[in-house]
Amino acid sequence: MDDPAFEIEIDTNTQEILLHASNHDLAALKPFLRIPGNASVQDPETGSTPLHAAIAACGQARNIDTIGEAHTNGNGEKAEAEQNEDEGVEEADVENTKAVVKELFLSGAIWNDLDTNNETPGCLAWRLGHKELYEFCVEAGMRAEMLLGLMGKYETLESGSEEEEVVEEEEIEGRMGVQKDNAADTEGEPEPEAENLEGKAEERRDVNSADYLASTLTFADDRLLDSDNNGVMMAWETDIMTRSVASLLPPPSNTGKRILNIGFGMGIIDTMFATTKPSIHHIIEAHPSVLAKLKEPDHSFGSNWENSAPETGAYKIHIGKWQDILPTLLETGCVYDAIYFDTFGEDYSQLKDFFTEFVPGLLDSEGRFGFFNGLGADRRVCYDVYTRVVECDLNEAAMEVEWELVKVDELGEEGEGEWEGVRRRYWTLDEYRLPTCRFL
Repeated sequence: MDDPAFEIEIDTNTQEILLHASNHDLAALKPFLRIPGNASVQDPETGSTPLHAAIAACGQARNIDTIGEAHTNGNGEKAEAEQNEDEGVEEADVENTKAVVKELFLSGAIWNDLDTNNETPGCLAWRLGHKELYEFCVEAGMRAEMLLGLMGKYETLESGSEEEEVVEEEEIEGRMGVQKDNAADTEGEPEPEAENLEGKAEERRDVNSADYLASTLTFADDRLLDSDNNGVMMAWETDIMTRSVASLLPPPSNTGKRILNIGFGMGIIDTMFATTKPSIHHIIEAHPSVLAKLKEPDHSFGSNWENSAPETGAYKIHIGKWQDILPTLLETGCVYDAIYFDTFGEDYSQLKDFFTEFVPGLLDSEGRFGFFNGLGADRRVCYDVYTRVVECDLNEAAMEVEWELVKVDELGEEGEGEWEGVRRRYWTLDEYRLPTCRFL
């Protein structure tokens, strides 16, 4: 058929790169990688990058126990020989893949590119059971994010297909995620049609601090939602907060301490802090809806709570953004034994500014600092990358962090009932890493 309208454009360059990556043919692949951008080409139909292709070609990692059972059938010697042969082939293939993956990262491959299955290369490596390849992706992600952090911005940890991109990226930002930088994402893309601009603008609206503070919050027994029905805080976090208090104020000598909490929300952790009978309990809250709730006559953190303090001003709600309140606390010489940070609609750079610029002056030398760890919590590879990033940044701030692993399935039901009416899930993992930070 000669009609140009029916001609299918085939990017032979992309297909050759993906083929060589899939065959783990490093010698054939290297000449292509000399051209910038070739390490991150994507198949137009599958979204597969050379990293995806190289990892996928390894197939599912073999389970040695299962292989042994499958091949034994009363002939142990033959089964063992076949098993060893299969393992040898697999090991050689993985070694070839590792060499290709390393070369791709050295040539600028993007660690968090998504295919049409909504998987990054790291997600694919984890699903297939190739832990070493997964670790390569985590290390590459950590290096990339640290470099972008030094440049003053953080890479968007993409978490969905093009249609899901907005919702998923907001998921990351909602409970301490990463700063968005869409310039790289949109470069070279065609402009949307004029009649779709308004809808696109509405669809791409991000969760950010300014919009959050301007929104009206809805309070329920088990959740706190903003005006777009984004989950600000939910009751399933209660066990996390309980463990956080125990880690920040370990018994038995946990009474009479000086406590600072950034972000009141539903008041879950402050209620727990209050049971330790602190000598100082300061809370910083900026949202008008939360502040209005606190002014209700029967609220447990209202005027009666402030008046019950052992000294005037020891129990206090500081009204405003922490960025505005903390300089004053520093000037007045306030020091705390425990500090907790849990804000909404702010990115990781804000958390980093907090523990870099303010914690050193506010935390007692023997004190402890914690935060709600929702960094990249929509997918395992992002969570693992930001675990490494925050460890490095805390170390630069002369702090060390210990992680306590908390199974999320112990925190309550995460079925449809738990998230019913919530626009987006800000948590999808089965394990929470609870941070406890102290000075080196």
